[in-house]
Amino acid sequence: MAESARDRVTRAYARLSESDRPEAWIHLRPMDEVLADADAVDSAVGTATDAGRDLPLAGTVFAVKDNIDVAGLPTTAACPGYARTPDRTATSVRRLLDAGAVLLGKTNLDQFATGLVGTRSPYGACRSAHDPQRISGGSSSGSAVVVALGIADFALGTDTAGSGRVPAALNGIVGMKATVGLVPVDGVVPACPSYDCVTAFAPTLPDVVRVMRIMTGPSERDPASRVWPADTRLAAPPAPRVAIPLRANLDALSAEARSRFDEAVDLLRGRGVLVGELDITEFLDAAKLLYDGALVAERYASFGDYVEQPLEGTDPTVRTIALNAREVTGAELVRDQQRVRARRLRTRTILGGFDALLVPTAPEHPTIAQVQADPIGVNARLGRYTNFMNLLDMAGVAVPAGAADGGVFGVTVVTRAFDDQVGLDVAGLLTGTAPGLYPDLGCEVIVFGAHMRGFPLCDEMVRRGGRFVTDVATSPHYAMYALPGDIPKPAVVRTSGAGTSLAGEMWLLPSAGLGSFLAELPPPMTLGKIELADGRWVTGFGCSAPAGTDISDFGGWRAYSQVPSRRSPAG
Repeated sequence: MAESARDRVTRAYARLSESDRPEAWIHLRPMDEVLADADAVDSAVGTATDAGRDLPLAGTVFAVKDNIDVAGLPTTAACPGYARTPDRTATSVRRLLDAGAVLLGKTNLDQFATGLVGTRSPYGACRSAHDPQRISGGSSSGSAVVVALGIADFALGTDTAGSGRVPAALNGIVGMKATVGLVPVDGVVPACPSYDCVTAFAPTLPDVVRVMRIMTGPSERDPASRVWPADTRLAAPPAPRVAIPLRANLDALSAEARSRFDEAVDLLRGRGVLVGELDITEFLDAAKLLYDGALVAERYASFGDYVEQPLEGTDPTVRTIALNAREVTGAELVRDQQRVRARRLRTRTILGGFDALLVPTAPEHPTIAQVQADPIGVNARLGRYTNFMNLLDMAGVAVPAGAADGGVFGVTVVTRAFDDQVGLDVAGLLTGTAPGLYPDLGCEVIVFGAHMRGFPLCDEMVRRGGRFVTDVATSPHYAMYALPGDIPKPAVVRTSGAGTSLAGEMWLLPSAGLGSFLAELPPPMTLGKIELADGRWVTGFGCSAPAGTDISDFGGWRAYSQVPSRRSPAG
């Protein structure tokens, strides 16, 4: 690692003392305790045979929203009267600790994760990292602030209505909310259990992907946790189709905010994205069901007993929201759950033909005074473009998009469930960074000819959800023949004696994609093990009955096809 855990902890506490945001924390661990954890990580790195694999987060520090359990530390959910000290750590946090990250402490939030403003807490209203007069956004307020201030390398939040995206936008960082259920939510104080997610904040897209990848995976402690499907797409297509809202759907934006959104759209167009307008009224109407319909009963079921009393430090706005839901009947709740399912089906149809949807993350960046004057109205406006996402089983990644009206502005790339990587790749076009691979699955496959990039059958790799990884070369034991046919392609065979090292491409394919390839592969083509120059054996295309011209001396199909006398119209 570039920096020892001890040095990073020391730097974090120095930065903490420089910044004027004490309200970002509910429980900051004593420095000597954190340094002891850092020393243990440094010692483990020194003795590990492969520290990069065993401790991929060594040398990083992080913070956890205080509605997520850490054994031995109090969980308050920003309600002092609720405070308890768990004896088990949430699976999401445990996985990060096991990867070598060092915990600084627990951060402030809108009480019981109910709010998008960051001001509904007896521990203080969280101020934006960039402007102390403006809100941080919520409910994962403190987590976003400590990342934006450079105190923590990353932080955990939760997201039911936008809490992992709005604070990212209002603090100029990246926030990711994966498909519901991919990250286990055991050890999380429930807000709306059917839709709660654990999320991550980080300064950059690759940082947030690294954290999310470690946290992701089913847990026996979370019965609602989900696994990646076998047909998960591992990349956005080369020219992704991205929907943007109709101008009428953007009526919540000021002229300056709309300019920032248009600039993000123009940036995507300039990087090869096909953009089309879409009426997202159905999405926006679905969002209203979360608070204005019977689904709010889940919040009363989650923490209504605590605010009924009321407990010490109960926020009056949060209490009102929960208590207003206690009269919801079971029949009303079932009807609204059915409405959600119906809208989920309709919106999937509406989004058909597009790979992703781009929306503003928040329409405005209010001041604290504005929220105090209208706590319900401002909060409702902030959720206009976020509240629908979990209800409709969608994933999203929020990235910065400049400044507007004196505040900070951001956009979110939205995708269907399990298309998280597609959204990340589109977000990478906005940020100019390669996000890395999020899904922890995929089969390595070597291709040598018509399926390589720039050749006529490459679309078969893309259509099957494939992702290009790198150029490769085989060991010097192979031969290549130019097969006759409508689409020229090579035949690769292993030689019994001296041969040639051939150039190819490594791709990742989801298992379903690889299976369909095998089922549809025409003879004499085969899939089998290919020896690479580095000694690894990887699945690749071969041939059971090679014929045609021996073109091994070219060293690969691309070099062969670029010779003018050999170039075919299709190649």
